[in-house]
Amino acid sequence: MRAALLSLALLPAVAHADPLADLGRALFNDTALSVNGTQSCASCHRPDNGFAYDGAFAEGAVAGHAGIRKPPSLAYQALSPVLHHLVDGEDLLFIGGTMHDGRATGAATGDPAAEQALLPMTNPDEMALPHAACAAARACASQGAAMEALEPGVCALPLDAAATCDNPAPDDPPEAALSLITRALAAYETSPDVMRYSSRFDAWLAGQGGLSADELSGLALFRDKAQCAACHVLTAGPGGRGPVLTDFTYDNLGVPPNPDNPAYRLYGPAWVDRGLAATLATDPLYAPHAAAVEGAVKVPTLRNLWTGKPRAYMHNGWFTTLEGVVRFYNTRDLWPRCTTEKTESQALAARCWPAPEIASTMNRDELGNLKLTEAEEAQLVAFLKTLTDE
Repeated sequence: MRAALLSLALLPAVAHADPLADLGRALFNDTALSVNGTQSCASCHRPDNGFAYDGAFAEGAVAGHAGIRKPPSLAYQALSPVLHHLVDGEDLLFIGGTMHDGRATGAATGDPAAEQALLPMTNPDEMALPHAACAAARACASQGAAMEALEPGVCALPLDAAATCDNPAPDDPPEAALSLITRALAAYETSPDVMRYSSRFDAWLAGQGGLSADELSGLALFRDKAQCAACHVLTAGPGGRGPVLTDFTYDNLGVPPNPDNPAYRLYGPAWVDRGLAATLATDPLYAPHAAAVEGAVKVPTLRNLWTGKPRAYMHNGWFTTLEGVVRFYNTRDLWPRCTTEKTESQALAARCWPAPEIASTMNRDELGNLKLTEAEEAQLVAFLKTLTDE
């Protein structure tokens, strides 16, 4: 089990500075940080839906633009360490970083969450600001008083928002302002607002609440027969808090491609999502190992998987139900391949699965034919629903 290779001591300690987190909360909800003032971080990472998006692909601030992956939940992701590796037999096991493909490695700052914070703001398919200097100018215009209270002079540079954003190549990026913005957003993401540890499972772990017989059976399956805990580890998290329910590694589960992905419109029908491989390919040290992780994406926390609201699952949102995800884990290698394109509901009705987007690196050890009964699948889903923060 690769979980045995990992130590959660690698994870950074969580420290809260309330004024910094308060600024981060304001920035997180600030629509001024998008090109036309229509979107904030909270538009795609919705606090009322586990800091995840309601659907698969979020529309960008500019009409006709959309992300090519499902926005991941931000809850608990700030605990991810800097991208690094462990030696696992003849392979390298990659751990840490943020984003589905790990491209916010944290190598430059030591904080992947802070590094991630600016990426959506300057992504043309998301919040679409022209450059980071524009983000700093917009933030100083809307949150300048709070920023100056924390770090006097941080917005003192000539950061006229309109002039800065209209300039295609500002000479002097406002590094101090950018640093404060990213640190504030990271502080908010590690605050009790986002990492609540308030699920029924947390209460049960603390001896302050009970789980039903089906939920307890689901937990037992999660630990053993269903092999979920191999990646969604149950060991205590930082500071002795509840488990984070991820080992922050990367995996290719053999998920079918989503034909609704805007990437096919942008890049053509032959496009494939390389995941972590695309990130490693840009690093001279890791590039030789990219082929081994084609299609591998970040293992998410299972906290707040289900909130009772519409949701899409997996990095490309092909699944829309927890029941479908569990059935896929259980029967991926048991059911035949579908002969025509199908949605999740159609595949479940036909008892077939579409071909994986990338088969060569697919995990064949910890899912595919788990031999769970339908009753056991239901128990596993029941347990997963106890992981939602109140």
